[in-house]
Amino acid sequence: MLRDPRVEKWADVIVRYCLELKAGQWFLIQGNPLAYPLIEALYRKALQVGAKPDLRIGFPELEEIFLNEASEETLDWVSPSAKYEMENIDARFVILTTHNTKNLSSVDPSRQQRHAKARGPILQTMLDRSAKKELNWSLTLYPHPAAAQDAEMGMEEYAEFVFDACLLNYDDPVAEWKKVEALQEEWVQYLDKVKLLHFKAEGTDLKVGVEGRKWINCCGRINFPDGEVFTGPLDDGTEGVVKFTYPAVQHGREIEGIELKFEKGVVTSATATKNEAYLKKLIEADEGAKRVGEIAIGTNTRIKRFTKNILFDEKLGGTFHLAVGAAYPETGATNKSAIHVDLICNLKDGGEILADGKVFYRDGKFLI
Repeated sequence: MLRDPRVEKWADVIVRYCLELKAGQWFLIQGNPLAYPLIEALYRKALQVGAKPDLRIGFPELEEIFLNEASEETLDWVSPSAKYEMENIDARFVILTTHNTKNLSSVDPSRQQRHAKARGPILQTMLDRSAKKELNWSLTLYPHPAAAQDAEMGMEEYAEFVFDACLLNYDDPVAEWKKVEALQEEWVQYLDKVKLLHFKAEGTDLKVGVEGRKWINCCGRINFPDGEVFTGPLDDGTEGVVKFTYPAVQHGREIEGIELKFEKGVVTSATATKNEAYLKKLIEADEGAKRVGEIAIGTNTRIKRFTKNILFDEKLGGTFHLAVGAAYPETGATNKSAIHVDLICNLKDGGEILADGKVFYRDGKFLI
């Protein structure tokens, strides 16, 4: 397992900055044995501030067995304890690792969607409580071989990539994330006044209505690493076509060459050069899956390459991403769905974004 002194610093940032964990809070830590060094460090830091850490150690490989072998009745079942936890915990931190990122690639998509739909209320509870500031939650990825292989990096190179993206090579990462927060706040305040965004790139001509929506400054508190600004569009405010640059990786399946067309906020055409049938299954998961739940601009310039992991890829500086499915209530958006699938478009090669007809972003850079 990876051992590095920066892991202690990582846990400290999570407790003090991401979650602002306090004495007496019920703190749920979710991960698996691959992430033990960070789990251990996080557990100690939580105890040191007087919080009450509660561990949920899982085994990702069991999800494949469940989805393949569970009865239909069991696919629809949701653990009462999971429901209770999401309604009552004060803080939650998820550490992502797996032995095999493709372990769900052969599972019947309809069974995946059925179970996701059953768990939809738990996702909505988390989003609603987060919007009301009743629940602080965050997640990260601990460097592990499967992720390094997907990114086409060696383990040491990948670990350095993760630490650098998280700003953990600085003496005081919290201070650095606060600088990110201050810079992005200027962009958020500008965007809060905008009514209509117009995204232009090769194969993309998309208008997104955002009037009255609140933009969120993502500066390391929920995703770690972070680096984006986002909001939820008006339900009927998305019009046009978008061609996504990078493949979407969903449940071990890579969907390449994705192109979506929208009319009055609804997907009217969804095509892909690889796994198109699976893309259509996602879009058909429920009514909310046909609409845009999030529109965002990636700002983390330390993430310089596509890695096939959405935690990093959606933060790529010089890109924007659109998510079909569930919206984040804190933006004022109301779209509900059992899915939330992020799709990324590069803007660094001639792309631009107009706000109410005025260009404010070109070639991957803000002009304001």
